[in-house]
Parts: sequence; C-alpha cells; structure tokens
Amino acid sequence: MSKQLKRELSNRHIQLIAIGGAIGTGLFLGAGQSIHLAGPSILLTYIIVGFVLFMFMRAMGEMLLSNTDFNSFADITHKYVGSLAGFITGWTYWLTWIVSGMAEVTAVAKYVSFWFPQIPNWLTALACVLLLMSFNLLSTKLFGELEFWFALIKVGTILALIAVGIVMIVMAYKTSYGHASLTNIYSHGGMFPNGASGFFMSFQMAIFSFVGIEMIGITAGETQNPHKTIPKAINNVPFRILIFYVGAIAVIISIVPWNKLDPDGSPFVKLFSLIGIPFAAGLINFVVLTAAASACNSGIFANSRTLFGLADRKQAPPKFQVTNKKGVPLTAIIATSSCLLIAVLLNYFIPNATTVFVYISTISTVLNIVIWTLIIFAYYRYAKSQPDLHKKSKYKLPGGKLMALCIIAFFIFIFGVLLVNPETRIGVICAPLWFLLLALMYRQYKKHTAEDES
Repeated sequence: MSKQLKRELSNRHIQLIAIGGAIGTGLFLGAGQSIHLAGPSILLTYIIVGFVLFMFMRAMGEMLLSNTDFNSFADITHKYVGSLAGFITGWTYWLTWIVSGMAEVTAVAKYVSFWFPQIPNWLTALACVLLLMSFNLLSTKLFGELEFWFALIKVGTILALIAVGIVMIVMAYKTSYGHASLTNIYSHGGMFPNGASGFFMSFQMAIFSFVGIEMIGITAGETQNPHKTIPKAINNVPFRILIFYVGAIAVIISIVPWNKLDPDGSPFVKLFSLIGIPFAAGLINFVVLTAAASACNSGIFANSRTLFGLADRKQAPPKFQVTNKKGVPLTAIIATSSCLLIAVLLNYFIPNATTVFVYISTISTVLNIVIWTLIIFAYYRYAKSQPDLHKKSKYKLPGGKLMALCIIAFFIFIFGVLLVNPETRIGVICAPLWFLLLALMYRQYKKHTAEDES
C-alpha cells in the first residue's frame, strides 16, 4: 500500500470534467424557475456571474501552477492563509459534497422511478452508490472516462436544443405562443420585467448552477502535464458559459416568451415537445439522470482526494492517505461512499426525504461560497507575500490583487442576497454552527498534534 496519487487524467478528461462541472442539473430542471424570477435579465445574470467565476478560476489556476506539489485548493489555503483555513476548506468541502452527493443519489432514484416505478428508491440509491464506488476504486482514469461520457451527454443535449432553436428562429416557426423570434426576448415587459429585485434574486440561482466549477482544483494532483491542461480548461470557461447558459436560455425565450414558461417545468422538455418529439420528457429524464450520476461520481472523487489531502497535512486520520496499486485513495473512497449510504437509509425510512435535502443543500451552497471566498483570499495573500513568484507566473489573474478584492466583494454581495431571500436565509443562519463544530475539531487536532510532537 503506497501513499502516492498517480497522474492519469489526460487533457481530454480535464476538458470534459471542466464542462461537466459548469453544467449541473439546475440548467435542465431549474432554468424555468430562474427565467420566471428574473425574466430576460437572467442572461445578464449568467454573464456577470460567469465572468466573476472565470476570474476566480484564473486565480485558482495561477496558484495551482505556481506549485505543482499542491494536490488541491485546500493545500493552497493551508499555505497562504494558515493551518486553520486549510482545515476549514478541506472539511467544509468534504461536507458540501457529502450533502450534495446524498441529494444526487436521491435524485437518481427519482429519475429511475420515471421508467420503473415498482423499484423502491432506496434500492436504486444503493445500487448507484455501490456502482460508482467500484468505478472509483478501479482507477483515476476510469473516473475520467465516466465524466467524459457523462459530460458529452449533457453537451450534446444542449447543442441539439440550440441548433433546433436557431432553425426555428430563422424560419420564424409558428407555435401556439406565436412566431419564434429574437424580439420575444425583450418584447414582453423589457429586459427587467420584475425590476431590480427579480434581477438581484436571480444571482443566487446562477451561483447554485455553477457549484462544482472548482472541480479542476481537485484534479490538479492527478493531471498529466498540468501547465498545459489546466490553463486550457480554465480559459474555455467563458465560452462554455456563453454557449451552454446564455445561448440555451436565449434560444428558449426566443421561441417561448419568458412569461409563458412554467417555473416548475423543464424548458428543455417544453421546447423539444413543441417540435413534436414524442419522447421529450423521457429524453430529458435520461439527461438529468446522467447529470445526477455525474455529480455523485464527482463527489466521491472530490471527497476522497480531500480526505487524502487532509491526512497528508495530518488534519485527518492517516489511514485516509493509503492508496491501492492503481494509485487511488482506497480508504478515503470507501469512507466517502459509506457516508453516502445515509441517503439510502433516508430513502428507506423517509420516502419523501427530498424536502430535507432542499434545506441541507441550501446550507451546502452557502458553505461552498465560503470556500470560494477563502480561496480568493488565499490568492490575495499569495500575491502579496510572494511578489517574485507572482511576477514570474506565466498564467496570471488579470488585475491581480485588485481583481481578487472585487471578487471577494461580489461574494459578500451574494451572502447579502442569500440572507434577504427567505428560502435561503436558513442556510446563512445555520452555517456558523458547522464552523463552530470545526473550531472544536481543530482544537482537538492541535492538541493531539502537540502531544505527538512532545
């Protein structure tokens, strides 16, 4: 048993992992709700949030490439902010993926019941966890292959929707809502039909959609030729956001006016139904099923590497650093998958556990923004404490420290939006309880470390 990860992720894997991280189930299922809330201004929301997160990714990329010994961004916050920050980043990221992983396992079970209602949700959830755990145990390369194909399904669906939509717009295709036209974007109350409040409230939904975009920062320790692969993956982020989010939503509201969309339905199903595809609902169900499985797969990968990194810094039990012959963290993968089995129990004892996950997922998202803020603060400290290293960097964050401060200000604004919104307020209020628990854990960790050294 060794304690080393292997660099098995190729450029092809990283590019698709980056795309998969930027396209969640929220786009396929939640787009209707965000369009209903903000109207056409949702396009501007995605452009703004996309730009900020692209700058965030540039900052993370610069730090990862400044030291290829970094396995993940938790190593970065540990080095540039302090031991406590690394501890908080690692364990908080672990918790967010456990929670979202449980929600995604539950989602997989719901999507399978669309075709096979006789199969109990808990049984599907169990099969999903065991199958993905097995794939992750075999090799890092197999994880990369799975994500590659999962991402291709999502990308293919969105590109098909955009292509079909463009043809409908060019032909001025007549539907029950009138003729398809770009004028539909602004001719139903203008760009800001619900005023500034609707526009600002849509920011939290856009942020939810992009949770997972930081996955590239977890793959750094297992990427072949990181100096070439990571910049390429990050630099393509703006194009992906413009195509997959702005492009897809612009096409949808050009064909179906934004105020005619059902906020609780999938606009993708609506559009495919309009052109006469009889199995539109089944097709999108398959796509969101693979998207949920992809998110769960990513969660197992991310969490096992996070536990590996924590153990490497002596902030978690040393057994999490053990790898098998294939160079994957064996104990960390089994421990992570075991935590996901809680979702199986919840689905067995509480068949309607979805409502529980809604609240917990909100807390998870709040914690994710805390992690992003810590990473960008680490960048500010890095640029300030390592001016020579920062100056020599071939891959830089445009604007440097000033841009980092602007990103931090934006994240503070998002916290304000989350606090004002009654649906997300619980997440902001409950999050400090987790940090209190972490402070107690860290105190114990420091105590044991001091005893071991003495």
